[in-house]
Amino acid sequence: MKILITGGAGFIGSNFVRHILASYPDYDVVNFDKLTYAGNLENLSDCESSDRYSFVKGDICDPEALKKLEFDSIVHFAAESHVDRSILDSQPFLQTNVMGTVMLLEEAKRRDCTFLHVSTDEVYGSIGEGYFYEDSPLMPNSPYAASKASSDLLVRSYIKTHKIKGLITRCSNNYGPFQFPEKLIPLVILNAVNKRPIPVYGDGMNVRDWIYVVDHCRAVDAVLHRGESGEVYNVGCKNEMTNIRLVELILGKVAEKLGRDEKEVLSLIEYVDDRKGHDRRYAIDPKKMEDSTGWKPETDFADGIASTIEWYLSNQKWWERITSGDYMNYYKAQYGDRLKR
Repeated sequence: MKILITGGAGFIGSNFVRHILASYPDYDVVNFDKLTYAGNLENLSDCESSDRYSFVKGDICDPEALKKLEFDSIVHFAAESHVDRSILDSQPFLQTNVMGTVMLLEEAKRRDCTFLHVSTDEVYGSIGEGYFYEDSPLMPNSPYAASKASSDLLVRSYIKTHKIKGLITRCSNNYGPFQFPEKLIPLVILNAVNKRPIPVYGDGMNVRDWIYVVDHCRAVDAVLHRGESGEVYNVGCKNEMTNIRLVELILGKVAEKLGRDEKEVLSLIEYVDDRKGHDRRYAIDPKKMEDSTGWKPETDFADGIASTIEWYLSNQKWWERITSGDYMNYYKAQYGDRLKR
C-alpha cells in the first residue's frame, strides 16, 4: 500500500509517518506538505534514507499537484490548527481546512480510494459535565474549530453523496516530541528553560484531555485498517487536567531536571486576559473507538510528560532553530503587552 499523508512534516503527521514506516515494512509513504511555519522536514531526518519514504512539497489546495501523486489511500493531517492564530485571522483556516479538504475529497472520489480525515474534539464545543459522543451536535466556538467542523461535514457529504470510503477521527489534545512551541506544553517547557514569562489564560481552570502523540498515531492506524466507512471515532484518554495544574506539574519537573528552585520557576507564571471564546472543558468518550478497533491508549500521562520534557531538554538545537524565527515573533505579538496583569 502507498499512503499519502498530508501535513506529514508537522507535529502529529511526522510522528504518524514514522509510525507507519516502522509498523508496516511493505507500505510506502508519500509525505505531502506545504512547509508552512509549523512544517519542518528536520522532524523526519531519520526517515529520509528509507526507499519507502518520499517527500513532495505542495499545497493541498492545488488540484493539479494532487493529480500528479501516486497513492492508494489518504490520511489527512494537514491543517491550520492554532486557535489563537484563527482568532487573529481566520482566512488561512478556511482556505486550508475547508477548501484543502474539498480538493482532497475530489481526488479520493476520482481515484475511489480511502480517505481518513483527522479532526479534533474542539468541533463539539465546550461541555460542563459528562462527555461528548460521536453523534453529539457540532457546536464549534472558535474559527479554527468551525473550519474543522466544516471539513468534517464535507467528508460526511462525500461519503453519502459520492459513496467514497471515508472515515473521521476526533482526537483530544496531543503532546509529545516535535510539537511546535506555540502550543501549551512545549511553550511551558521552553519558557521555563529560558526563564521567560509563561502566559496562562484567565483563571487557568480550563480543562483538557491529554493524549501522547504516539497513542494518537496508533489510533489513526487502527481506524485506517479496522474502521468502518462513514463512521466517526473519538480518540481520547479521559485524562483531564486544568491548564494551571498542567503548567505547575511541568514546571516542577523542569525545575527538578535543571536543578533549579521550584518556587523560582513557578514564579514565571503570568496570568493574562482570557482568550476570546475560550472553551471551558473538552471531554470525549472513546468507548466506540476502543470497542470497534481494539485500540486503547498505552502511555501513562506521568511517563509521557516526563519523556516529552526530556526530549525537549535533549533537543535544544531543534527548538533553538525554530524559536529564533516565527515562534518568537508570534510570542511577542500575542503575549508581549499582556503579561504582568
